[in-house]
Amino acid sequence: MRRYGHGLVLGKFYPPHAGHHHLVRTAADRCERLTVLVCAATVESIRLADRVAWMREVHPGVRVVGAMDDIPVDVSDSGVWDAHMAVFRTAVPERVDAVFSSETYGEELGRRFGAESVCVDPDRGVFPVSGTAVRKDPVGCWDFLEPPVRAALAHRVVVLGAESTGTTTMAWALAEHYRRRGGVWTRTRYVAEYGREFSEHKLAALRRLRPGAGWDEVEFTSDEFPLIARRQAEREEAAARAGSPVVFCDTDAFATTVWHERYLGGRYPAAPEPCRQHLWLLTDHEGVAFEDDGLRDGEHLRPWMTGRFREELARTGRRTVELTGPHEQRLATAVAAVDALIGEGWDLADPLPEKR
Repeated sequence: MRRYGHGLVLGKFYPPHAGHHHLVRTAADRCERLTVLVCAATVESIRLADRVAWMREVHPGVRVVGAMDDIPVDVSDSGVWDAHMAVFRTAVPERVDAVFSSETYGEELGRRFGAESVCVDPDRGVFPVSGTAVRKDPVGCWDFLEPPVRAALAHRVVVLGAESTGTTTMAWALAEHYRRRGGVWTRTRYVAEYGREFSEHKLAALRRLRPGAGWDEVEFTSDEFPLIARRQAEREEAAARAGSPVVFCDTDAFATTVWHERYLGGRYPAAPEPCRQHLWLLTDHEGVAFEDDGLRDGEHLRPWMTGRFREELARTGRRTVELTGPHEQRLATAVAAVDALIGEGWDLADPLPEKR
């Protein structure tokens, strides 16, 4: 099998899927060095920077560059080809020895680069998937997506509320509900509350110094809350990368700001976390008995916390559904809200149309 000096793979990777990665890996195995050129148009929904980052993560030994290309697509028009090649040559000015492609335009692309054209799996026999199929039905193509793409597309649902209002019970019940749907949904993840784990460690550390110390003796500092928020966000990201098209989180980094108010009396000064969540389910305190599990002492603060969550969710424009009534009613309300979210799909815009 012939080996090449500098190979090129060019595509939109909108979004990248298993077929794209097979193409890149095949090319990398046959070249001393490989450049992947990611081209994007402004009409597309997924940012060029994200696509470049995803390809770099999946193919760390390959050079990946990006270019904006808003020129209409017409493979039969020489002038259009010239305009595209100007974009390609600006992004990849080096000599190219081989162009790897699964598309019919690969031969002409190779000729214009003065390179050999290598066709890889044009019938999509190895991985029966396409960018069009992924954009149309991400759920049906979920197994063809790599972790960073799944993390970007997964619907993130946050359950939050005051102490002892059933947030953990609800988040876990929702994850179990969707796992029972089978197929790709069996991988639905539940993200535990890191703040509770952090609190358990603080109490245990205090008791090593003073056996018998109680929760009311534990003290928090302001700089601990951004740490809790970061750890929570890291857990959420890991779950989204490995799970199904929906992930359920028992609180999130945003909720940590209200918990800071509850314990220290003010919002901590920190840069806002990137908002990657899609739906917040607020558990009402009404009708839920307070259970002191050794890490709770705020029964009297539950109405205030419910109000603060409600205010902050509204102020920041987060999509929110409040859960009230007995557990079965709350679960039914939550499932209806999540199904509505999933039913809306991902609204991935079509790329520039190709003239045929």
